[in-house]
Amino acid sequence: MKAVFLDLASLAEQDLDLSGFERVVDVWRSYPATAPGDRLAHIGDADIVVTNKVLLDDAVLRAAPNLRLICLTATGCNNVAVDTAREMDIVVSNVVAYATDSVAQHVFALMLAHHTRLFDYTAAVQRGEWSRSPQFCLLDYPVRELRGMTLGIIGYGELGQGGAKIAEAFGMRVMVSQRPGGQAQQGRHAFAEVLREADVITLHLPLLDNTRHLIDAKALQLMKPTALLINTARGAVVDNAALADALRQGVIGGAAMDVLDVEPPPLDHPLLATDIPNLIVTPHTAWAGRQSRQNVVNETVANIQAFLDGAPRNRVA
Repeated sequence: MKAVFLDLASLAEQDLDLSGFERVVDVWRSYPATAPGDRLAHIGDADIVVTNKVLLDDAVLRAAPNLRLICLTATGCNNVAVDTAREMDIVVSNVVAYATDSVAQHVFALMLAHHTRLFDYTAAVQRGEWSRSPQFCLLDYPVRELRGMTLGIIGYGELGQGGAKIAEAFGMRVMVSQRPGGQAQQGRHAFAEVLREADVITLHLPLLDNTRHLIDAKALQLMKPTALLINTARGAVVDNAALADALRQGVIGGAAMDVLDVEPPPLDHPLLATDIPNLIVTPHTAWAGRQSRQNVVNETVANIQAFLDGAPRNRVA
């Protein structure tokens, strides 16, 4: 069996143990990245393709006759033509539950940075404002405790549940949203109700046709004017331009985005403008803890082995 990893550098592989890949297949190749025009050349005669974010569309799948297995080093599968894969009897497997601790940690890092005004106070100290203070401390920016706040979770899978556990330890009230258009479930709250009541909204949804721009201008208007929106899911779950406008207009209190609707974003992306208040943007690093990335490798190797054993696991197609 021949296997190729199309975008290995997306795992920042320098501190990872990759030996499992070479043990599980006969021939192993990898590329740091694969440009659109290089996809077929890099795939070549491989039976197995491993990819994080390289687009494997209908045309690519049909032009790769040896391809039998696609392994995604992520949970989302929106970069693969899944319907074509099914038609061609190509197995597609993803990885799940690999970054729960890393993502939950990142969500609360963003939440705490916002509510403690971490960056505002750091900048104030660097400007010399503490040195000029007439008293021992600076109190220019109001700090809020998480205890007693309501955390609204939209997308209550592995990651949403991981965040809920931490929220309870902070003394927050947790509200889990019913997915819009989904079946009613006990213990879930209507989407609009969660938007109206939550002090913090955290998103953990896949990007699907019915979740694209789920958080749009209308949804933002329903939120509290002091509310914080956190997105560590997929960038296009939020209407990025609408969010930029809402923050400028004070519609909500702030936003912390680890994902944008175009990645990497162009310099003129709506959420990279320098005049947007109360916005934190991190470069899609919520998942990137070292152990989480090693989990990705280990789970991908396990997916390949399961396929070779005739019992594919974590199938999305």
